[in-house]
Amino acid sequence: MSINRVLISGNLTRDPELRATASGMPVLALGVAVNDRRKNASTGEWEDYANFVDCTMFGTRAESVSRFLAKGSKVAIEGKLRWSQWERDGQKRNKLEVIVDEIEFLTPRGDGGSLPTRASTSASDSDIPPAPEVTIYDEDIPF
Repeated sequence: MSINRVLISGNLTRDPELRATASGMPVLALGVAVNDRRKNASTGEWEDYANFVDCTMFGTRAESVSRFLAKGSKVAIEGKLRWSQWERDGQKRNKLEVIVDEIEFLTPRGDGGSLPTRASTSASDSDIPPAPEVTIYDEDIPF
């Protein structure tokens, strides 16, 4: 058995690019920077190192999502890995990307982004109730 699932959270490295296939299906290209925390061997200090991940989303949701995202927006993405290979100008090229199944906007509306919401929902902003503040204590957990 093999499992191909990816969960990442990070900031968009560029404005999303919306295109269409020859058949007219919308395709959204996203670049996401995801930090990796490592200890610097020479200084002993913890440092953040950026990993840059190409992500692609297909279909009508891609078109809708493109209107709410911009460079710097914080997102959480769930999807699967896909490896592609092609030839351009006589050189073989390849890339590993995440095919987006779900995307959640994490940038608050006042910060130039949209309300935190999942792209898979069809509710409009006016249908989303404010989230109540919830406090959970250890004694509330039944195990």
